[in-house]
Amino acid sequence: MSRDVYITGVGPVSALGLGKAANWDALCAGRSGIAPVRGFDASGMGSAVAGEVPEYKLRDFVPKHYRKATKVMARDIELAVIAADLAVRDAGLTTPGTDADGERTHAPQRTGCHIGAGLIAADADELTAALATSCDTGSSTHPDAQLPGVGGFDLHHWGAEGMQQLTPLWLLKYLPNMLACHVTILHDAQGPSNTITCGEASGGLSVGESLRVIQRGHADVCYCGGAVSPINPMAFYRQVLTGRFVGDPASEDPGGCVKPFDRNAAGGVIGEGGGIVVLESAETFGERDGEKRAYARLSGFAASQTVNRSDGNRTPDAEGRAIAAAIRNALREAGVAPEQVSFVVPFGLGDPAWDAAEAKALRSVFGNALDDTPVYTPKACVGNLHAGAGGYELAIAAVALHEQKLPPILNRDQPLDGFGATQPNHFGHALVFATSVGGQNTAAVLSRVEG
Repeated sequence: MSRDVYITGVGPVSALGLGKAANWDALCAGRSGIAPVRGFDASGMGSAVAGEVPEYKLRDFVPKHYRKATKVMARDIELAVIAADLAVRDAGLTTPGTDADGERTHAPQRTGCHIGAGLIAADADELTAALATSCDTGSSTHPDAQLPGVGGFDLHHWGAEGMQQLTPLWLLKYLPNMLACHVTILHDAQGPSNTITCGEASGGLSVGESLRVIQRGHADVCYCGGAVSPINPMAFYRQVLTGRFVGDPASEDPGGCVKPFDRNAAGGVIGEGGGIVVLESAETFGERDGEKRAYARLSGFAASQTVNRSDGNRTPDAEGRAIAAAIRNALREAGVAPEQVSFVVPFGLGDPAWDAAEAKALRSVFGNALDDTPVYTPKACVGNLHAGAGGYELAIAAVALHEQKLPPILNRDQPLDGFGATQPNHFGHALVFATSVGGQNTAAVLSRVEG
């Protein structure tokens, strides 16, 4: 059984704000959310600007009966819960999580959830406060426990007593599957559920899994996408060590440092946030009361794996062959020719090597049609949202199709060959694709819903 699947709700969260209106309005105004890091001192890390989500009150996004559970939510989980709440409300769904009166929009057993997550870093203050209980200013009795300048750290003491200083539920804040766990509990999604942790491809892969689940008839609606919060010392530095990020806090224009597909591109910027989208079968969406239009139809999806043995898949192969394969297969499933694509939302990191591989992939698929096809890059405004990027970029592409408008392309003053187009000639189909450290690639085709 194969069914048409619509995107009926979007919940983008980024440095530009929370929700569709905040993000869409800022993107259309050409604003960037990239600025010097606020959350901690990143001046010695080699990259000190980022896209940080503005302050929020989590209690505004969870019902009163669930607020005690927020005590065991890392920031990644909070952002996923917020994005899901925004998407569910945007779709006009009635669930326990919305505290709305009325009959449930979908049966719990027919509601699925697939969310991409990153490696959640422990809160440094929380962890070191417990570690300190097993340190002293003198020498440890254990010969392998010396930490120069800190005093002794006794691993045996830590195992026997120090770990007890952590709350018994401490680990529940940092398991990647807890993003989907809280979303499914809040919105009573009892259907197929999964967590995907494949780097920057995670969000796109989760969307693909939700699509297949609905097409097979195993669910009628799914929440999918991803969220991440690397704006803490451990997670941030782990990203910086990949060598793909830039950012001088003394720059007069930190928002101008990310230049995807520009001849002066030097690297990307780390961002936090993501996006959850609501996927719904055409039949069940058509049965709902109201006059809300779907944003787009998710008409094609594919995934592939890069093999670049020269560096263990840490970067795409220079020809972008696996990326091109995913794009071709997604277009084939959608029944869309390259020249019918109105615009492309690529990975678009802003790192020269990664951009070059994507450029080769696009040229091999689109040929001369690439010259007239805008390639829109949200990362120039919000940074690399890692596991959350797939959901965020799919949401923005869906809104663009629905509004028949593409926001301005930032920071591409000297475009690579074939990347000079800025506005589509028509709004029929959009291509969204991603790659990742590790080599996973995804591609999705969105088609405009008429009417």
